[in-house]
Amino acid sequence: MSNKQGKRYSREFKRDAVALARSSSKTVTEVARDLGVSPEGLRAWVKQDQTDRGEGGPGELTSTEREELRRLRRQNLEQQRSIEVLKKGSVDPLALPRFS
Repeated sequence: MSNKQGKRYSREFKRDAVALARSSSKTVTEVARDLGVSPEGLRAWVKQDQTDRGEGGPGELTSTEREELRRLRRQNLEQQRSIEVLKKGSVDPLALPRFS
């Protein structure tokens, strides 16, 4: 099996790569090749940078919004797990035997 997860790059590397792509007279593909990254990856970084600058299209999330969404989804999952644990540990009072 091949590992589909690509190499991780630091924020600084991505920032510098985007700046180079924006300022260079070369195409994104050429800049990507020079840096040893995939052209699709560099294009995605440039597009995300445009969104973060307020130049993106409607409905596109900024990096800050994406991180908040990730955090909220994690928090939601943790709360759902806690609720399930509490449900399993609770007793239905109607199911208890009655002593009169």
